[in-house]
Amino acid sequence: MKIVFFGTPQFAVPTLEKLLNHSEFEVLAVVTQPDKRRERGNKLTPTPVKAIATAHNLPVWQPERVKKDTETLTKLKQSDADVFVVVAYGQILSSKILNMPKLGCINVHGSILPKYRGAAPIQWCLYNGERETGITTMLMDVGMDTGPMLQIATTPIGLLDNTQDLAERLAAIGGDLLVETLLKLERQEIQPIPQDNLEATYAHLIQKQDYGLDWSKSAIQLHNQIRGFYPNCTATFRDSLLKITASAPLGCVSDRDLPPELHELMHKLPDLSNVSDRPGEVVNITKGIGAIAQTGEGLLLLREVQLAGKRPQSGWDFVNGTRLTVGEVFGAGS
Repeated sequence: MKIVFFGTPQFAVPTLEKLLNHSEFEVLAVVTQPDKRRERGNKLTPTPVKAIATAHNLPVWQPERVKKDTETLTKLKQSDADVFVVVAYGQILSSKILNMPKLGCINVHGSILPKYRGAAPIQWCLYNGERETGITTMLMDVGMDTGPMLQIATTPIGLLDNTQDLAERLAAIGGDLLVETLLKLERQEIQPIPQDNLEATYAHLIQKQDYGLDWSKSAIQLHNQIRGFYPNCTATFRDSLLKITASAPLGCVSDRDLPPELHELMHKLPDLSNVSDRPGEVVNITKGIGAIAQTGEGLLLLREVQLAGKRPQSGWDFVNGTRLTVGEVFGAGS
């Protein structure tokens, strides 16, 4: 089966590697976003997908706007591919492109469709506290993740999973599911299933304002925001911005959802819901673990933080380095 692969970030890499290492498939070329300049040194950096493609001596096409790039459109048409595979490419494909390959365009999407259509399914899935997610392979149409579904694979979500953890797991699942989907599609063993639009939800791009933490929210809401928008959620501490990159909600979840080292802590605290009437106040400092803050409902353990201009550090190192004391108050982020 001859394939043109569309993809850009690390999430797409395992799927491309699965195709490259499978005897039934021939990757003809890769389409990815243009190289971007990074802050350090302002050097152009290739996308993760381009780096893999280059290492395998594949043709790489990087149009600014694929729908309007006549050179790329000509190459796509001349490729005579059986299928275009799309994994987190980052641009909308026109109907002209979607109709080029014999078997159509197949997308590997990071949710159980029709829930979480759009650009940030993993982030919003965690933000909303879902306990399960998955990968859907689908035939693409001109809508945003609206095409008929081919196959679905699911995975449970742990309480402490963050976006990076879940993306890595889903990326591996996606590669395996795509291979299975392509083989079944070629053998006509799959019947596409239309999505129920009434069940659809949309996962829009994350905005800067989504990162700010509001301590009047419950501990579980703050925890889901921190892990969903990892590693960018912010609070204020002593008039400076503080990133909180890992947390654990206490008093509102089952012991079995937390790692063993936190079980004893749960039982030691006198009241796991409201120790203070000041959201954001440090109500406990546990040796070797870190600070615990009051929220609008329940307590939040700060497992990892990052001071401005510093590397991420454990909650306990943060306590020691700043000489944090009970009674100090974290402010809202921005």
